Amino acid sequence: MINKVSEKRRYLALFFPFLSADRLRSEGPPHDALASVFVEKIKGALRLAAVDAASHALGLIPGLNLADARARVPELVVFDHDPAADSRWLDRHADGCERYTPMVAVDGDDGLLLDITGCDHLFGGEAGLVGDVEQRFARAGLSLRTALGYAPAAAHTLARFQGAPGRDEASSVRRLPVAALELDSETEIALRRAGLKTIADLADRPMAMLAARFGPDMADGLARLLGRADSRITPRRPLPALMVERRFAEPIARTEDALGVLAELAEEAAVQMSERVQGGRHFAAKLFRSDGQVRNLAVETGLPSRDPKLLIRLFRERIDALSDPIDPGFGFDLIRLGIARIEPLAPSQLQLEGGAIAEGEVGQLIDRLSTRLGRSRVRRFVPRDTHVPEQAALALPAIEAGVPVRWEEPAIGEPPMRPIHLFDPPQPIEVMADVPDGPPRRFRWQRKLHDVARFEGPERIAPTWWRLPPGEDGLTRDYYRVEDVRGRRFWIFRHGLFGSERMNPGWYVHGLFA
Repeated sequence: MINKVSEKRRYLALFFPFLSADRLRSEGPPHDALASVFVEKIKGALRLAAVDAASHALGLIPGLNLADARARVPELVVFDHDPAADSRWLDRHADGCERYTPMVAVDGDDGLLLDITGCDHLFGGEAGLVGDVEQRFARAGLSLRTALGYAPAAAHTLARFQGAPGRDEASSVRRLPVAALELDSETEIALRRAGLKTIADLADRPMAMLAARFGPDMADGLARLLGRADSRITPRRPLPALMVERRFAEPIARTEDALGVLAELAEEAAVQMSERVQGGRHFAAKLFRSDGQVRNLAVETGLPSRDPKLLIRLFRERIDALSDPIDPGFGFDLIRLGIARIEPLAPSQLQLEGGAIAEGEVGQLIDRLSTRLGRSRVRRFVPRDTHVPEQAALALPAIEAGVPVRWEEPAIGEPPMRPIHLFDPPQPIEVMADVPDGPPRRFRWQRKLHDVARFEGPERIAPTWWRLPPGEDGLTRDYYRVEDVRGRRFWIFRHGLFGSERMNPGWYVHGLFA
């Protein structure tokens, strides 16, 4: 019996039986090989990792020794297996499959899983959606097997074991061999010896008895395959908080037209965010080409925004900064705008003569600079909860730091407690003091002698002992704000308490006051 929870969802599995060969043919120069295989070294021996359709028809399968394969097919052409290139190829096609649903997951090394629940109406039903998928991959010359299922495991298995047809999906799953559970060889042999050869032989038996005899992994796999366990796929990318899109019967072939559609989508999204009293922080545009390629554009704002004009200006900045211009190819047939991050945004105050009061102009400047130069090129200092001076500020991308934090200001008429400029690392100096643990009277820095006219301190800063490695003791710092006879002001410290931590503490200049 199928679980009612699983019955509500629909999954489409895409299986590429000759992925490596299709990838090589689509990316590399054409070759006239009658049969080709891809090999990798396993325990010192070369074995087949993947085959093409011709070699598979000749009886060659992955796992076979290369010497045995050559004995069967002397004219065999051999390539090195490149799993990283296969993975990138699969990721590109996963991007293209997001035109059907945003919930796409990579299924092993040779397949994809799509959660098409509620998406098939855009293509006239499940048959239309599957037909469109198969036509697109057929035009690209790729081998593909598809299967629909009420559970991810059912779709995955039916796409790989198409030799067990039935009246419907449930009967097709029941007619599958126990090998469809993808168990280890010992468990599979034990099932066959017990006379359990198909999924139907297992489905009608108590699950507890099967788990006790053949292990919990077999029972869990059977429950997922039959839809008795509520298993879901994990999409490659998290779903955006808000998404709007536009599909075209005839692809648009100009980038300027695509930006115009993006502007319309931005206005549509702005209306929805305005109803929620929210604004976006991260905007991602996907331009789906009719040949399956996808171009991604993403922009961020330092403050929540729902201004369509600002958004399109940022997208234009992003396009202008691209080293590889956007190539529409045969045109874009789908444009999607996703807003991954939305935050509360109160309505803007209007001027009496009309229009909104100009707010956040600095934020808009940061957005434009970050979009044009890169998000890590424009930085903003944010305070950290620590007394260690060099760790008191953290430089984050300005577009990520959010609302600027107001730093603590000294009282009116009082000098600043911290200098504007800090040396990293602090620079050593030679100091003369009245007593070893007293304030400095004279110090030498960069071969120049400075006589101290006045000082203030010490300000004692203890080490962060809870962060030190075990067995290591930190040193205390005694900071002084000093001014020499020429009016120059320095921030210096003694590193270590005299006697208890060090017999001869070192002195350093850590910063300069304006």
